[in-house]
Amino acid sequence: MKILAVLPRFPYPLEKGDKLRAYHQLRQLAKSNQIYLFCTTHTKLSPEEIEAVSVFCADVKIVKTTKLKSLLNAAIYFATGRSLQLGYWDSLTTRSAFRRFEQKVKPDVLYCQMVRTMPWVEKSKTTKVIDYQDSLSTNVARRAKMSSGLWKRILNHEAACLEKAEQKALTMFDRHTIISRRDRRAVRKESDIHIDVVTNGIDSDYFAPSDIEKTADIVFCGNMQYEPNVNAAKFLVERIMPKVWRTLPDTTVVLAGAEPTKAVRALAGPKVTVTGWVPDIRPCYQSARIFVAPMLSGSGLQNKLLEAMAMGIPCVTTLVANGTLGATSKQEILVGKCPDAMVSHIVRLLGDSSLRERLSVKGRTFVQKNYSWEESGKHLELVLRQAAKKDEPKPQRRKKWVPNGNRTKVNGKTE
Repeated sequence: MKILAVLPRFPYPLEKGDKLRAYHQLRQLAKSNQIYLFCTTHTKLSPEEIEAVSVFCADVKIVKTTKLKSLLNAAIYFATGRSLQLGYWDSLTTRSAFRRFEQKVKPDVLYCQMVRTMPWVEKSKTTKVIDYQDSLSTNVARRAKMSSGLWKRILNHEAACLEKAEQKALTMFDRHTIISRRDRRAVRKESDIHIDVVTNGIDSDYFAPSDIEKTADIVFCGNMQYEPNVNAAKFLVERIMPKVWRTLPDTTVVLAGAEPTKAVRALAGPKVTVTGWVPDIRPCYQSARIFVAPMLSGSGLQNKLLEAMAMGIPCVTTLVANGTLGATSKQEILVGKCPDAMVSHIVRLLGDSSLRERLSVKGRTFVQKNYSWEESGKHLELVLRQAAKKDEPKPQRRKKWVPNGNRTKVNGKTE
């Protein structure tokens, strides 16, 4: 089956949730299908980054654009009552490039990630499957509730526009996938259109427990430019930790992740370390006694929790994050319903080694049992085959990857 994956951005490196999901999904689908990739990028990609994805793709088309052009287009969309996000990712250049690439590939099915790609594929006659990933409208609406003034008005407008886009997608696409049941309810609302829940997975061999020395008490990881992560980091350091420090004054915190904003960098101090980008996030998890994800907004599945739990790090989180994860509170994870509950869980967990050990074992078992990229990939492939009306796949012999070999084309050039 020829699958043309349509992504807002190149799915590597894996510092953002949408990239992580797309990368692992396409790698699984490539085991028995031909994968063609269409995406955009604002940054110059290194040969190593391109190779990491092109190794399992038959052809890759990357449309280069600039953040300035994207911001100007977003402003035009906003001024005409449309979604900022759809405007940010849309352009006539991208639409034209997609049409040419689709005509060249002649795919059996389009697999489109998020409503951001809708304007590109709207006129396509090819069978279309959309992965909402999560409910973007819910995510933005939660952020609006935490904002004020002009920014609150802008976010409320964006949430309403994204909700309209999600409702339009229900009738525009032939099949639909999403990351969780909770996000499915948010997108589907009163509609009876079927949406398949295709979860994320975790490589529990890569994210495995380690005996590395614990040099930090608490760690929180994530892309530190993403607003829900920024808010969570500030909430942890400004609201939760002062109360923890009253009981455990020497407790240390590490905030690890790419592109920390000025607000995140300002949180650094004698007891708080802000790392910025790290090439391998695993040592950050491994160095911590516990992982805390105090998410107040956002939607979808928090991959950071999957990674921490897979590595056997006992976790504390909020109802917002665990609502999608689905772990059992007090058995596989500790869930705080309010700031004081978060403080209580953190203090108790840092002082109780037997509880840490129990959560470590049960948390890892939970993610191994419920979150597998291989099983997720099989489910997604079934959805795509049903949409394209293709037979069950016949396993193909994987071609051995040879650096600088002549297998994959990127923007028309052999890689």
